[in-house]
Amino acid sequence: MLKQVAEGVLIHRSELLENNTVVVHGRDGVLLVDAGITGAEMTCLANDLRELGRPVVAGFSTHPHWDHVLWHVELGDAPRYGTARCAAVLRDVLSKPDWQAGVAGGLPPEIAEDTPLGLYGLVTGLPAGTARLPWDGPEVRIIEHTAHAPGHAALWIEERRVLVAGDMLSDVFVPMLDDTGSPIEGYLAGLGVLEGVADDADVLVPGHGSVARGKEVRVRMELDRAYVEDLRDARECADPRVVTPKPGWEWASGIHEGQLRRFARRDA
Repeated sequence: MLKQVAEGVLIHRSELLENNTVVVHGRDGVLLVDAGITGAEMTCLANDLRELGRPVVAGFSTHPHWDHVLWHVELGDAPRYGTARCAAVLRDVLSKPDWQAGVAGGLPPEIAEDTPLGLYGLVTGLPAGTARLPWDGPEVRIIEHTAHAPGHAALWIEERRVLVAGDMLSDVFVPMLDDTGSPIEGYLAGLGVLEGVADDADVLVPGHGSVARGKEVRVRMELDRAYVEDLRDARECADPRVVTPKPGWEWASGIHEGQLRRFARRDA
């Protein structure tokens, strides 16, 4: 079911991982950001858009992780964009003869049979440094950084005062750091880039979890920064997403435990 979060901006949320698909109304159709994770949910979304008379005219994947690069035939054949680095990562995945088995093996078992892989990762990389999404709708600024994943990008819809954050600033997941380069430094730098628009945002849509509004946007930003700094400095975690997780999301604290072990090994 589509839910409006700002004028001309709606979300469609998955059931299992609370992935937020973002729908932005343009002149002749809609921009679809991170299309969804199951065939049933993407078909539902396509039906909702047909009822509104709004075809998909462009897609965008915020980063190259499996749950952000899926697509369904019911959504049509609009161009699907990502950053140049995001597209490069996906080309590398798709170049492997056993890529489909590798991706399928990493899917949550609850949805593995209903996750369509036929159009997986078919993302067109925008030229490096592209600042605006090429589509006929409200101006969408691309904010690329290295936090969370290579080629990760947030989208800033200034006319609507909406920040689409990708897999950051969630209320159900702590920051999940990339495993290449300098992950802590890269994550803090990514937060710094997002801070450039956060104070102007009325609405924040994270990749997973609930939408934040008004002052809550800055609270989310500060919470993510405090978590990463605590991880960097080996301080005890007081993050509520770990200490008092949302009911049903207790398992997500395992992400923190894994990162603790990982950086302890690195420091050793």
